[in-house]
Amino acid sequence: MNVVVIESTFRGPSRSGNGGYSAGLLASTAHPEGAAVEVTLRQPPPLETPLNVVDGELRSAEAEAGATIATSRQVTFEDDPIDPVSFVEAKQAEARYGGLAGHPFPYCFGCGTSRTDGDGLCLRPGPIGDGRAACTWVPHQAFARGDSPSVPVVWAALDCSGGWTADVTGRPCVLGRMTAQIDALPVTGERCVVMGRMLNEDGRKLFTASTLYDETGRVLGRAKHVWITVDPSAFE
Repeated sequence: MNVVVIESTFRGPSRSGNGGYSAGLLASTAHPEGAAVEVTLRQPPPLETPLNVVDGELRSAEAEAGATIATSRQVTFEDDPIDPVSFVEAKQAEARYGGLAGHPFPYCFGCGTSRTDGDGLCLRPGPIGDGRAACTWVPHQAFARGDSPSVPVVWAALDCSGGWTADVTGRPCVLGRMTAQIDALPVTGERCVVMGRMLNEDGRKLFTASTLYDETGRVLGRAKHVWITVDPSAFE
């Protein structure tokens, strides 16, 4: 058993962890490095609270609660990467980021508009057509372990970039499930591009994907997501 804590820095909504970061924390704690892992979030991950990682699950450490926060399992990731655009084109797409007009969770670690560089990732995924979105990401030293960001931080980068291919401003949603394969970590200060794609929707569920590229065009990681539309006031 391992004990982990989701620090408030890594929040999504103001009272719970960023979905991608929380999922990546479980995946990197419970499974081997480089494995493709599917994580299902059962309830909002609490902040600044000791959580147990047991048998691939993230559980409340409080004896009476014992609630399962998230479950995980190792899988095979077979989805193709999303075709990239250049760093310059991704930077231009950021001007069309929907969160600039109104963000349901402005302090989100991944894409919140009230965060600053080094305090959050400050991702700004903007639409580029055909269901795709793109943004730049230059990993900050503040989130580095050695020369690279931690695995949970990379999961966070792959999280929001998928979600904003849907109309998150008009239809707020939170992460319900994320599957990711991290092939390599980016280097701190490296110019990366994160791509997102809208795949499908079914009632309150939205299905998206994302891909992280380094500045040479190498695929560093891929992810797919299931989002659940919500009333943001229930999370803030």
